[in-house]
Amino acid sequence: MTGALETTEEVPPETTPAAEAWWVRHYTFFGTAVGLVFLWFSLTPSLLPRGPLFQGLVSGAAGAIGYGLGVFGVWLVRYMRSKDTSPPAPRWAWLALVVVGILGTIGMIVWFHVWQDDVRDLMGVPRLGFWDHPLTAVLSIVVLFVLVEIGQAVGKLVRYLTRQLNRFAPPRVSAVVVVVLLVALSIALLNGVVVRFAMSTLNNTFETVNDETDPDFPAPTSRLRSGGPESLVSWESLGHQGRIFVAAGPTVEELSAFNGAPAVEPIRAYAGLNSADGIKATAELAARELVRTGGLDRDVVAVATTTGTGWINEAEASALEYMYNGDTAIVSMQYSFLPSWLSFLVDKENARQAGQALFEAVDALVREMPEAQRPKVVVFGESLGSFGGEAPFLALNNLVARTDGALFSGPTFNNTIWTELTRTRDAGSPMWLPIYDKGENVRFVARPENLGRPEEPWATPRAVYLQHASDPIAWWNPDLLFAEPDWLKEPRGYDVSPRMQWIPVVTFLQVSADMAVAVDVPDGHGHVYVKDVANGWAAVLQPPGWTPAKTEKLRPILHPDD
Repeated sequence: MTGALETTEEVPPETTPAAEAWWVRHYTFFGTAVGLVFLWFSLTPSLLPRGPLFQGLVSGAAGAIGYGLGVFGVWLVRYMRSKDTSPPAPRWAWLALVVVGILGTIGMIVWFHVWQDDVRDLMGVPRLGFWDHPLTAVLSIVVLFVLVEIGQAVGKLVRYLTRQLNRFAPPRVSAVVVVVLLVALSIALLNGVVVRFAMSTLNNTFETVNDETDPDFPAPTSRLRSGGPESLVSWESLGHQGRIFVAAGPTVEELSAFNGAPAVEPIRAYAGLNSADGIKATAELAARELVRTGGLDRDVVAVATTTGTGWINEAEASALEYMYNGDTAIVSMQYSFLPSWLSFLVDKENARQAGQALFEAVDALVREMPEAQRPKVVVFGESLGSFGGEAPFLALNNLVARTDGALFSGPTFNNTIWTELTRTRDAGSPMWLPIYDKGENVRFVARPENLGRPEEPWATPRAVYLQHASDPIAWWNPDLLFAEPDWLKEPRGYDVSPRMQWIPVVTFLQVSADMAVAVDVPDGHGHVYVKDVANGWAAVLQPPGWTPAKTEKLRPILHPDD
């Protein structure tokens, strides 16, 4: 039959797209754009010099966080609009982003170079070399790529689990359930297994460090040092930093040569974390060590609060001993073996309790003595040590009433007295170098000449806070997230770049990053307090026969660690 024959067109078999090479990557347009902006923000002016390795880590992490937030933003908008997919960005948009990204990144690198030169010149640090910039760029890309790949692996896991759950529930319900379960599981792991494992690992690691001995600091042979003959505490129990503190310091010969008169051996009493059970018992043991060594018969008794590891700034201890030709006794204790930054997060209350318990134990002994025979009692500490050193007093008038002076360096935003004095400073004085109550009992010092500021009578007892305008430990505060601080509104400190401006959230993150390199700068900047402690102690105690010339002679002798 004509026309009855059906003709059929052969249909080619369905083709499947060829598998892409493993190295091919796909990135979202909005995520890439936000990541670029975050990377640029990481190059904005901050407080301290940064090397290529550190800046590479900061920029790479910032870009990865930005990319993740951008991807999440797109997903959230799509989810709220009940859309399964988003239209891909047109080719011209990607080309525009590439051009803007290249030009913007070059511009920000130039900007980074300019403000880094400013800060480095202000601090006397060598400028970055030409090859430091490409090295920073390469490191940033590597860190960014690794972190984004981790994020994409998590995204693939979410999509896989969602597809499996789609067999039993609507797709949108599946997505919500998977995300909620993963978030809950992550929190449970972080709060439970991960935190316990991390803290256990950290404790074991730093406990091992705490047990290490240093051949340069052998056990003392003098009964005037803890861990030596007749001591109530063993040499091993003092901890790594405690052993360094007890074994260090100027010798009788060095003191005699410096002062041109026979010196006595300074007393250093110390109790370690393993010397007694609990903070109060350790403080009482340290106080008994002070009595055993005859410390209460010295001209000055100094109560020092340590940082987390039990560290004491050797410059602060030695300066005091030089000024009194050894007629001093310094007493301290360890309350943690974690580094100061970690101790600040998890052991901050221990620092407060240790500072209070130790001072109260020593103060009780001093008050039992006839008033005419009592030594001068002073307190000192750096960073977390200044936080704990303030703890027994709560207010300046209490500090003045109960001590003969105080020297605190590198205070933290949690310091109770420092925060209140800064907040209620005299009108017209800047936050980075305030004046309180016309400087009657307390002075804030960035450089030695600030001790004469204001030109008003300085009563006794006296307290001095050493704080640098560029110290991120002093100026880091959660309020930086959404409020511009006065130290950026007011005339800048001597070593803060005039190019630094407050940017919501960004400034907080930049100052947070600066904290990691706060001690990698010369003395007189950042969180490094060495030579100026001589001027601070001289002003606080006004030692008999001490002169400005002796202060200048002492300054180059001092070191943070002996």
